Amino acid sequence: MSLNGKVAIVTGSGQGLGLAYARELARHGAAVVINDVNAETAAQAVAQIEADGGRATAVVVPVGTTDAAKALVAGAVEAFGRLDILVTNAGILRDKSLLKMTDEDFDLVINVHLKGTFTCVREAFAYFKENNVAGRIITIGSPTGQRGNFGQSNYAAAKAGIVGMVRTWALEMKRAGVTVNSVIPVAATAMTKTVPYFQKAVEADERGEAMPSFFRHDLGFGTADDVAGLIAFLASDEAAGITGQAVGAGGDRLQVWTHPTAASTEYRDGGWSYEALRENAGSLFGPDTLQSYGEEFLPLPAELQPEPAKAEAR
Repeated sequence: MSLNGKVAIVTGSGQGLGLAYARELARHGAAVVINDVNAETAAQAVAQIEADGGRATAVVVPVGTTDAAKALVAGAVEAFGRLDILVTNAGILRDKSLLKMTDEDFDLVINVHLKGTFTCVREAFAYFKENNVAGRIITIGSPTGQRGNFGQSNYAAAKAGIVGMVRTWALEMKRAGVTVNSVIPVAATAMTKTVPYFQKAVEADERGEAMPSFFRHDLGFGTADDVAGLIAFLASDEAAGITGQAVGAGGDRLQVWTHPTAASTEYRDGGWSYEALRENAGSLFGPDTLQSYGEEFLPLPAELQPEPAKAEAR
């Protein structure tokens, strides 16, 4: 597989998962547009890719607006002459439970994740269509968008919305030969470092060691590099027949998520009145029919239990 001659934009790629995606695309030959809100962080990412032997440039802009999306596409064309790949990774978190979440908390996350994906994809697709490019669009979802997570109303709404848009865009972009998919990463990030459940996995990664098999295999939890290979593959010519999909990657695991589908179907002549629903509620909405929600983690083996926090010296 080679991405030689291809040009990619990766939003939110100054560090973390986004930088891993950008480096992997560059490793396979693509020139990369790094995007971050911090000029120094973006410059360091560009320097790192160039030190690896790749080509990169930076567009420092907060993702969300149409103007930002236009600046990203223009930056790719001005620096490298074309655009072939878009990865919409930029995002922020403002986690709070429902009654504590403010309008600002909600709007900020929706603006970057959901609207930012929309504006960037719209601009990239316009370029692809106008220039007859069979482009590749890779959006970034989350298990939270698939299953829900406590304290993340805003993030769950954005990530679920992204997958919904992908299904729609796959229909709209098919004739142009453009593919669009969503990747659902499960990987160590700055956020997971603060979760005791993942302590042993994060510590192993920080020591440069492989994470324990329980995390990599049983949980499908790994490093940013474990996700980056899927990003590069979906950006390649080999993935021309894959579109409209939500694909999970983490550790040793790869998952193709189902689209929402009916768990059960029942018919009643004349329709379902309140009385009929009440009379048949036990069979219609029993334990075999009602769906689970939220992520349920497997019990940690004893040897992987987090160590108790050390008391601070007085």
